[in-house]
Amino acid sequence: MAPASSSSRLPSILVALLCAIAAISSAAAGSSSGRGPIGTNGKNYTKVCDPARFAAMGLDMSGFRYCDASVPYADRVRDLVGQLTLEEKVRNLGDQAEGAPRVGLPPYMWWGEALHGVSDVGPKGTWFGDVVPGATSFPLVINSAAAFNESLWRSIGGAVSTEIRAMYNLGHAELTYWSPNINVVRDPRWGRASETPGEDPFLVGRYAVSFVRGMQDVDGAGAGDPFSRPIKVSSCCKHFAAYDVDAWFDADRLTFDARVQERDMVETFERPFEMCIRDGDASCVMCSYNRINGVPACADHRLLSETVREQWQLHGYIVSDCDSVRVMVRDAKWLNLTGVEATADAMKAGLDLDCGMFWEGARDFFTTYGVDAVRQGKLKEADVDNALGNVYVTLMRLGFFDGMPEFESLGVDDVCSDEHKELAADAARQGMVLLKNDAGRLPLDPSKVNSVSLVGLLEHINATDVMLGDYRGKPCRVVTPYDGVRKMVNATYVHACDNGACDTAAGMGMTVDANIVIAGLNMSVERESNDREDLLLPWNQTGWINAVAEASPHPIVLVIMSAGGVDVSFAQNNPKIGAIVWAGYPGEEGGTAIADVLFGKQNPGGRLPLTWFKNEYVNQIPMTSMALRPDATHGYPGRTYKFYGGPAVLYPFGHGLSYTNFTYASGNTGASVTIPIGAWEHCKELTYQPGVQPPACPAVNVASHRCDEAVSFNLTVANTGGVDGDHVVAVYTAPPPEVDDAPLKQLVAFRRVFVPAGAAVDVPFVLNVCKAFGIVEETAYTVVPSGASRVLVGDGAPSLSFPVKIELAV
Repeated sequence: MAPASSSSRLPSILVALLCAIAAISSAAAGSSSGRGPIGTNGKNYTKVCDPARFAAMGLDMSGFRYCDASVPYADRVRDLVGQLTLEEKVRNLGDQAEGAPRVGLPPYMWWGEALHGVSDVGPKGTWFGDVVPGATSFPLVINSAAAFNESLWRSIGGAVSTEIRAMYNLGHAELTYWSPNINVVRDPRWGRASETPGEDPFLVGRYAVSFVRGMQDVDGAGAGDPFSRPIKVSSCCKHFAAYDVDAWFDADRLTFDARVQERDMVETFERPFEMCIRDGDASCVMCSYNRINGVPACADHRLLSETVREQWQLHGYIVSDCDSVRVMVRDAKWLNLTGVEATADAMKAGLDLDCGMFWEGARDFFTTYGVDAVRQGKLKEADVDNALGNVYVTLMRLGFFDGMPEFESLGVDDVCSDEHKELAADAARQGMVLLKNDAGRLPLDPSKVNSVSLVGLLEHINATDVMLGDYRGKPCRVVTPYDGVRKMVNATYVHACDNGACDTAAGMGMTVDANIVIAGLNMSVERESNDREDLLLPWNQTGWINAVAEASPHPIVLVIMSAGGVDVSFAQNNPKIGAIVWAGYPGEEGGTAIADVLFGKQNPGGRLPLTWFKNEYVNQIPMTSMALRPDATHGYPGRTYKFYGGPAVLYPFGHGLSYTNFTYASGNTGASVTIPIGAWEHCKELTYQPGVQPPACPAVNVASHRCDEAVSFNLTVANTGGVDGDHVVAVYTAPPPEVDDAPLKQLVAFRRVFVPAGAAVDVPFVLNVCKAFGIVEETAYTVVPSGASRVLVGDGAPSLSFPVKIELAV
């Protein structure tokens, strides 16, 4: 116990009397409002350090220095941890922390999910019922990523954290949520593509920064000590690292050993996490199930301690993916470790919190074996203290101990608000991608289309489940495609197909003004623990879509629900299929968004955040090959738009059409940058094409350079059509052509802008040379190459480019 404060110098009987009065007063207030997430002796409180709460436990709060708000967080946590016995400490190393009633510490349930809205996945730290029947279900992350809109992503994070805070006040949620998922979609078959922002590490990283800032940032909170900066809700970037194989034939994420080159780690697998921590200041990182080059991610000291905590400066805690420590022993059988040894190795590597599986009676490994690991001399108790310090400082920053007055007024009216439901609809609209639109088949004119036939699987037409995807909670409501279209056209007819065929396709009354087919995938095809084996539409959908198109007197409209790409070459090449819209899994307001796009209330401006390959691609490379670059030895063609330039692309990364036309103009015809090489720097080698004579100074190492050089340019985007619209300006760079084994191009900036019909807007860009023109060399150094790189603006039409000559002055 800490020395007594001034208040504790009162006679002990008077202290007890005052505390009892406070307890009665607080209990009365709590019972009248029904608020408070921290239950103690049948009463609810909004913060740990409430004198009335301690009094109800028979304790005097003034005797616990960790509740002195005038003391720095680090000292308070040190006091808290120092008062715990080893057994009490260990009981708080799992996701279902037991607390320590002896010192006034309540239990806490760490596991929360908020991938695209508040979810009740997990062991009921978050729950729906009574005054909170549901929460806003936003589009799946892959949809939101297609909007290429950082302000939208931040707004979604802000709305989700507001609902969490409101639910916390009502006793329906905790304050730590293990989202977002920022693994790169390296292979189009990965089952979890719906959860992620796509295949480009820069795009994924910018999504992470924006979402995390929306979840965590408190208005008006200054920079100051990052370990003391208040956060609204703790956000966690997962799953670190090189995780993108779940269950593909014999490969399973629990036993998979990802054999990854260091260059690919730096360039692709680590980059989104570095951005999430450095730029987003995420307060949590989750390590993954898999091994990386033989070592489990959750027991890799180099990754967890050296990289995440020391190099990237994580201000928070590291948690395991649920059951990862057990997986080392039970599934991977890594080094034949026992439970005690695996617990010791993981914690010494830098793991702070062990999430155990939530089946009945299961416990996490840290809680089960932590005491023995210390008693047997395999783990220092100081390592346990350090882990608890990281997790409890995070709870201090969240106001768990002291409260956070700026959020205490949030309640029922802040969950499922009209503002949040409209944001969900807007996010779904912005993420819609127009893949094909022959002869202006879309938009449909509501004044001319008086009858519509909706054809497809009932689960897609009446998509109360499919649109919500995975890791969803209970939505506020669900607007299905049928609901949305019916609001536009009263005479809307449904022709539902079963999993085999549309038996009525040839004669279903095709006299309507428009036939809309809704097809695609669902969570039985692509989800966690289930990778795809091909890129085709299942359940004979291709056959009956073609039959409907053939029977229709006018070109049909095809709407695809999926996360990953689907080989719809048959539809792209069929003139009787006039338009194709990718709707993804658009969340609870998805039906409104689909109808708004089809009938022209929304001009689609989304872009594909991953490449849609033809099915032949997956026959050329196994999912388990982790390399991104082409592998001539095995005949593997390369992955993602950055390294694949072959013929198996159906729709490229960044593809997306509009109902209007845009043009680009810029006064920039080229730029030159001179980078002085300081006396403390050294030129780095670079891999060149055969026969190329390297310059005297091929490249400069980004890590040793000041990196204050920049290339600026202004782009004028003109809308030359007759429809207002959003347009995504994507900026890429390409390295000098003589450099070997480099990316074909890489995304370095993007901006979504609204341009009225007939108008133009100026879009300025400032590209930091190190960040925009740097490439990862074979040695895993990130370097800026000398020579003529290029800036490439746009995906297809419109587009422009100009050279940037970089001279390294020794």
